[in-house]
Amino acid sequence: MLSQTEAFKLRPYAPADEDAAIALWQVTWQRTYPAIDFAARVPWWRKRWCNELVANAKITVAEQSGGLVGFVTIDADGYLDQLVVEPAHWGGDIANALMNEAKRLAPAGITLLVNTDNARAIRFYARNGFAHAGDGINPTSGRPVLKMEWKP
Repeated sequence: MLSQTEAFKLRPYAPADEDAAIALWQVTWQRTYPAIDFAARVPWWRKRWCNELVANAKITVAEQSGGLVGFVTIDADGYLDQLVVEPAHWGGDIANALMNEAKRLAPAGITLLVNTDNARAIRFYARNGFAHAGDGINPTSGRPVLKMEWKP
C-alpha cells in the first residue's frame, strides 16, 4: 500500500493508463458497494470508458510512485462523470486535488449525479462547494441519485 504522505502528481490521461484506470474503477466501486459484482461489469465499463469518457471528456489522473491512484473525468459541458480515488487514499489530498483540477477545467460550473446512498461522496461534494440541485434515477443502475452543482 502506498503512503498518503508520498508526493503525487496530476497529469493528463494517456492511452497507456487504460488498464490501470479500469482496475482502479473496479476496486473503488467494489469497496463502495460490496454486494455488487463489479468484476462482472468490467467489459461493460471498458466499452463505456473508451467510447464515452475517453472520447468525450478531459481526464486527469493522479499518479504516485509510478502507479495510478485516482482520476477525474469532466466533459465540455462541465459534467463530472467519475471522480475515483484508491481507497487507501480516501480522506487524503488526492480527491481534493482532482476536484480542484476539474474546477479549473470547467470554470463555468460543474454538475454531477451521486447515488443517494453514497453518503461519503455526498459529504465530499458538499465540502467542495456543491449544492443539491435535484433528484433523479441513474439510467444505468436504476439507483436514486442526487444532482449536485458547483458554481463559481
